[in-house]
Amino acid sequence: MPGQQRPRRVRTVIDVEARPLLLLLAALVALLTAGVLAHALKTARSRDDLMGWGWVLAGAVAVGTGLWSTQALALLGARLGGTQVFSFNAVALAWGASVAAAAASLLVARSPLSRTLRIWLTPWLLAAIYGVALAVTVRVMPGLSTLASWSVGSAIAALCWLAAAATFSQWWTHTVSGQAREDLGPHAAVSIAVLGAGLVGAHALALRGIQYQAMAGVPPSDGLDALGLTVSASVGALAVAIAVLGAWFDWRNRAQNRSLATSLNEANIQLRRQAFCDPLTALPNRLLFEERLNQTLQRVGRTPSAMAVLFIDLDGFKPINDSFGHAAGDVVLREVGSRLLELAGPSGTAARVGGDEFLLLVPQPGSADGAAAVAQQALEVLARPYKLPNRGEVKLSCSIGIALFPEHGSTAKLIANADAAMYAAKRTGGSTYAFFEARMDLDVREQVELQTELRLALERQQLRLYYQPKIHAASGQVTGVEALIRWDHPLRGLMSPEVFIPVAERFGLIGHIGNWVIEESCRQIRQWLDLGLRMRVAVNLSMHQLRQDDLVPRIRRALDAHRVDPALLTFEITESVAMEDTQATMRSFGHLARIGASLSIDDFGTGYSSLAYLRKLPARQLKIDRGFVADIEHSSDALAVVDAVIKLAHALGLKVVAEGVETERQRDVLLGLRCDELQGYLFARPMPAQMLTVWAMKEDDGHDIEFRHSLFQSHLPSALQ
Repeated sequence: MPGQQRPRRVRTVIDVEARPLLLLLAALVALLTAGVLAHALKTARSRDDLMGWGWVLAGAVAVGTGLWSTQALALLGARLGGTQVFSFNAVALAWGASVAAAAASLLVARSPLSRTLRIWLTPWLLAAIYGVALAVTVRVMPGLSTLASWSVGSAIAALCWLAAAATFSQWWTHTVSGQAREDLGPHAAVSIAVLGAGLVGAHALALRGIQYQAMAGVPPSDGLDALGLTVSASVGALAVAIAVLGAWFDWRNRAQNRSLATSLNEANIQLRRQAFCDPLTALPNRLLFEERLNQTLQRVGRTPSAMAVLFIDLDGFKPINDSFGHAAGDVVLREVGSRLLELAGPSGTAARVGGDEFLLLVPQPGSADGAAAVAQQALEVLARPYKLPNRGEVKLSCSIGIALFPEHGSTAKLIANADAAMYAAKRTGGSTYAFFEARMDLDVREQVELQTELRLALERQQLRLYYQPKIHAASGQVTGVEALIRWDHPLRGLMSPEVFIPVAERFGLIGHIGNWVIEESCRQIRQWLDLGLRMRVAVNLSMHQLRQDDLVPRIRRALDAHRVDPALLTFEITESVAMEDTQATMRSFGHLARIGASLSIDDFGTGYSSLAYLRKLPARQLKIDRGFVADIEHSSDALAVVDAVIKLAHALGLKVVAEGVETERQRDVLLGLRCDELQGYLFARPMPAQMLTVWAMKEDDGHDIEFRHSLFQSHLPSALQ
């Protein structure tokens, strides 16, 4: 109504009992603000631009809001909050000043300044800008004295306190080199606590220098009263709490990412170790050795005798495995690796490239004499006794091949040439070293060419099986045959396995050849069965085949495909191979025995097998090595060995086959010793399947074994005579 006065607005006054709660809330908000500030300062330096700038913006708003809320709650909890009305412009200006102070500090943290400068500059800049923001708040808020009345001493003390706390916080969360710590556990807690204490202390000191005065006149009608300002500050505190929660989730995600990155890094390190290091000795393998070779070349150049590669092969290592077990062999190999690593020194490289084969890279040996001196030192070092797990000792020697760069070829051929030189040293009897020579390169080249042609021979079906009969000693009847492989080379003619089998073993072809022999033997047995001839065939197995997981399933498939009785197959394995990996031998022999195949130990007497081990093998037959048979006529020692082997085999329920029988005198002696079966040139040489068919199916007609032998000789190609 005209002339009627508008009712006066009721102003809320802060109760005296509520002021301590407001001060406590201000301290809590300061601590939360410190947590957000610590996280924002660290994350602002992220290499991810989106992450870094995101936290500069979000951190500025959150930290600025926290600073303003802390100021407002602290002032209200002191003496401010009577009947004053705080204008919206004044409140907004105070809040904006605090946000600007936080933004300036985070921008410095994000700046391209050096780590050390950022660590020391950011706290003092934070304190200075915070002082300006507090001064703005004092200036615009009603009921407070002007900036000129503000105690200079209190202001300086507040700012120094905050700067010191922030400096400690920054220093505590960084390493000596200025790198931010990734493990934010106890370091983060201490940092936030100190920074929060700095903010609380700065506010407390600032409050001591602020003077309060009553407002004169009528307060403005538009604005916030004490309760409104308290609610606004509390909402700001809630926003800071939400920001703390976001910072915690961000820290948790970053921690998980760091953990995942650490796991991936460890996995990569493990994969690299597996790819480039030998698992037994932890020495570099061939791949890493070649990498070190190229790195050394970059360092030493192409001066004469710039590098020497020593290829080291242990002499007599297999008997250690055979006699003492693989655990003892592993101990010896690790000790060899340790000695070679010490011999290589910091500038050289020692590597393990095979079972008992090692490489040693010697940078700048000076001359051939220098390389020879290192080789001689290696011979002496490796000749020292080795302690075994059972407290025994063994001694070893080694053969060493030496190739110099650039005298003996490029880096690509250096290892191969050193390998060729090592074989030359081994052929002289071992326990010595040899330098590479040009003629050795021809041998290496011939082997490489031979393995290439051997791969083609498998594809072009140039391999042949020849069969040598086994004769029952007492009756002279054929008891079976042994399958022996030949290579029908288009240029070199019919090649003996002694020429190409070592090449196949060295270049990883022996498994393919062995599988072909099994398949072809089963096919031939089926063909003989269709002709009415039941012939047992003996097939040799290599160590590589024994270690194949699919050996027995492959044999079973071949038997089923050709409808062959497993009893017609006998698998022979040499005694030395059987003892090379006793576990694999026992496992494979057990599987083969279960499918019904016969098993035989070949070349018996040349290995190191024990009676306990021999008794456990499910073998049915022993074959006496031809070396003993050859000397049986003239050597009493050979005769005693053969006699002992036959008696031992019979005691174990095994049949005995003597191979290499070439004279009638040898046959008669073996008959007298009660040998079960005989095999050798006296009866028949290895022959193709077609010729063996005619030979075996020929009716006796009163002719004796010698007649069959002469008949066979008349049909045999001259190349096999």
